[in-house]
Amino acid sequence: MKHRLELLAVRSLVAAVRLMPFALVDRLGALLGGFFYVVDGPHRRIAERNVAAAFPSRPPSERRVIVRRAFAHFGRLLLELLKFSTLSPTAMLARVEFEGEEHVRFAYAQAKGVLFVTGHFGFWELQALVHALKLKPMTVLARALDNPGLNALLERMRTRTGNSVVYRQGTIRRVMRLLHEGQSVGVLIDQHIQSKDAIYVDFFDRPAATTSVVAALALRTGAPVIPLFALPTGSGRYRMVYEHAVTPPAEETPNRVHEFTQRCTDVLEMYVRRNPELWLWMHRRWRDGVSQSEAAGELFPAASPDS
Repeated sequence: MKHRLELLAVRSLVAAVRLMPFALVDRLGALLGGFFYVVDGPHRRIAERNVAAAFPSRPPSERRVIVRRAFAHFGRLLLELLKFSTLSPTAMLARVEFEGEEHVRFAYAQAKGVLFVTGHFGFWELQALVHALKLKPMTVLARALDNPGLNALLERMRTRTGNSVVYRQGTIRRVMRLLHEGQSVGVLIDQHIQSKDAIYVDFFDRPAATTSVVAALALRTGAPVIPLFALPTGSGRYRMVYEHAVTPPAEETPNRVHEFTQRCTDVLEMYVRRNPELWLWMHRRWRDGVSQSEAAGELFPAASPDS
């Protein structure tokens, strides 16, 4: 019953935002995020702790503003994704500008596949949608939601412009095959990883368990790794940024996988430092030292652990 009610609520939101102008969707999204800032104490405390550790020199009042704005942003993200997914491909492209797409075209031309990396930052879901329209479709590595109906709805949104979704369980061989075929794969690299591929790299000067799969695949196949970010520019418009490919460590570098993973993480951290209100501070990115009483469920729960 709970899953049915959740699905009904989201479908009702889709029907409602379809008829709304983006300015209203933006305002309602901010209000929704503000509501959860007030009522979701566990995630608010996680965010406050994370922001305090990441920006220890900033005054408490400034840190609280970051947390409130982060909640508002993710309210906007939810409603604007639902709104954006109802647009035609032409209308989608009319709302975005692209920066650095020459880096992507050069990477595709190498015919070794491309690995795109980002985090729960900005409007990452929207970027994947328009990437397929402007450049080429990509395969997105994702975690399945607990609610099968919501997961199916989200998958339809993600694939409507030509992308495909692969869930993380047992995906390495499939990703290798895609790269050998010259295709591209998108990976979020800012979630706490408990699987055997986890390694610890520094993120805001704190060790964070991070997937090593991107670096290992890039070093094995020669596929370029391109960080990408979707930034809001106001009034329901967005700038899609593609950074230069991350330079792989030299052959003689000790522990190349760790160093490559650190370099990818450093690019993400640079963007989060510039716009901290656009990142998912409510996620328990750093798990060490978190007591059971403070622990909260994930905002994006998985149906099963990563393998």
